[in-house]
Amino acid sequence: MKIIVLNGSPKGNLSVTMQYVNYVQKKNPQHELKILNISQRIRTIEKSEDAFRDIVDAIRSADGVLWAFPVYFFLVDSNYKRFIELIWEREVYAAFQDKYSASLSTSIHFYDHVAHNYVNAICDDLGMQYVGGFSADMYDLLTEKERKRLILFAEHFFDAIDKRAPTSKTFRPMTPGAFAYIPHDVQKRVDPGNKKVSILTDAIDQETNLGRMTQRFARAFSGNVDVIDIHAYDIKGGCLGCLQCAYDNRCAYGDKDDYIKLFNTKVKTADILIFAGSIKDRYLSSRWKLFFDRSFFNNHRPLLMGKQIGFIISGPLSQVPNLRQALEAFIEVQQAGIVDFITDECGESAQIDALLQNLAERLVRFSSEGYRKPVSFLGLGGKKIFRDDIFGRLRFPFQADHKYYKKNGFYDFPQKKYMSRLGNLILMLLSRIPPVRKEIYTKRMKQEMIKPLQKVVDRE
Repeated sequence: MKIIVLNGSPKGNLSVTMQYVNYVQKKNPQHELKILNISQRIRTIEKSEDAFRDIVDAIRSADGVLWAFPVYFFLVDSNYKRFIELIWEREVYAAFQDKYSASLSTSIHFYDHVAHNYVNAICDDLGMQYVGGFSADMYDLLTEKERKRLILFAEHFFDAIDKRAPTSKTFRPMTPGAFAYIPHDVQKRVDPGNKKVSILTDAIDQETNLGRMTQRFARAFSGNVDVIDIHAYDIKGGCLGCLQCAYDNRCAYGDKDDYIKLFNTKVKTADILIFAGSIKDRYLSSRWKLFFDRSFFNNHRPLLMGKQIGFIISGPLSQVPNLRQALEAFIEVQQAGIVDFITDECGESAQIDALLQNLAERLVRFSSEGYRKPVSFLGLGGKKIFRDDIFGRLRFPFQADHKYYKKNGFYDFPQKKYMSRLGNLILMLLSRIPPVRKEIYTKRMKQEMIKPLQKVVDRE
């Protein structure tokens, strides 16, 4: 059978992900896996109708489609995202309808589930028969166990196509509303004091809900607010995945475009940041994805640490929890404070006005007080994945990260807590004695767990 592999790596055939595809092809010579370099050729695909049609025709004639990609910044890379947008813009859904599909990614397992959920949802929206996903660590192919797992995944995919196996739908279709937001006059403005407020938006048309919400939010402040159109900056292309920045945080693009200037002068210098965008397919726009991807020249350092963040989103965000989780995780990993998401879903202009006004007030208050919500698993889990890999196998090439992590105490491994380790050892030895174990686990455990906390409560 013929499988079209949509390659989502900007590195084309030099991609780590494609080595997994090549291995599957080598072990299954009876099938043809035709690789189409989507992300690497996105400019050509956008500009050339023939190039785009060639891809669509190949998909139409295939038995199955494999979405293969590296995980870039919680998702697929911006060029891949742009290709997905083109499917809807050029109305070629029929070529995908009922095609069997699967997804294959490589990463360090940092929010890879978000990327696979996204591709799964896209397949569901296109009416494809999605068989499942395979998320590999970058170097899983080096172990026999993982090679066997990969081949079994491929065989399951081929078998599902051959047998025309039924597949379930994981994501329901989105139902965006047709509500038009009409803002009212601002009655009371918020004084930001010495806090710098920056609003980044991709709203091209100011007469859309997003444009109006952004303008209304900016008017909520009595001081100057910097409204930044991310379309207005010359950004030559997406992240190349070249890792030139890993040594000293110098991007391969350098001063060839405006991105580094945009990030350093508008994002890093702000105390309060608002990201404003509209939902497009199952994410924000590919322009926003481009913005996020290119920030990787900072590598895994939390450059937004201490900032207060708000989101203004036009579209059915409550119907896309995967997107919300990705954005929440992004802010938590950055060690910034996420204040709220304001959308136009409620369908009432007065309520949206009130929500935007309240967001402005809380952003300033939280920034002035230095308040940040406690970190959840989204941020802590992500931080520990980076910490462990940068300390270990990724110390080279990510030397800039290693220096930063070492200097800022990110390597807080528990083995350094010698008193805790000693206490655990003593208690574990004592628990081997049946009467002592019974005393601890049936009578003492609950009280001992709260004892140090009670001391704090009693002391204050």
